[in-house]
Amino acid sequence: MDIDLKIRDGKLSDAAGLAALMCELGYETAGAEMESRLISILKDPRYKTLVALNDDKICGMIGTVSASSYLHNDLTGRIIALVVSRESRRRGIGARLIAEAEKNLIQRGITRVTVTARFEREKAHQFYEKLGYARTGFRFAKNLRS
Repeated sequence: MDIDLKIRDGKLSDAAGLAALMCELGYETAGAEMESRLISILKDPRYKTLVALNDDKICGMIGTVSASSYLHNDLTGRIIALVVSRESRRRGIGARLIAEAEKNLIQRGITRVTVTARFEREKAHQFYEKLGYARTGFRFAKNLRS
C-alpha cells in the first residue's frame, strides 16, 4: 500500500465526505441528508461506522449493524455499506476496512457477518469471496412506496 492510511470511528463532522462516498455508490446523498442519518446511527450502539483517511481526507468507509435473528441464538452482524473513493481503490483500503469491522464485531461477541452487493457489482463479489465470504443466496427487495 502506497498511502498512510488511518482508520477511526466515524463522527458527525464526516457527513459531507460520507455523502460524497454514497454518491459514488449510486445513492445520491446531500451532506445534510447524511448528517441527519448520522445523528441516528452514531448514537445507536448496534451500528458501527469506520472511516478511512489518507492525508486527513476521507477515502473510504464501512458501516455495520448487529441484530437478533429468528434463525440463530446469537447476534448477527451485517455490513450495510462499504465504499472506497474511486481514486483510492485497488490499494487494500477495502480489505483493511473489512478487517477492522470484523475485529469490532468479534469484540462485540458477534460470530457471523453477512454482506449484500448488487448483481452488476461483479468486482465486489470477487473481492468479498477473496476475503472468505461465501455466496449463500439472493436478496430480494421491494419498494413499498410508489
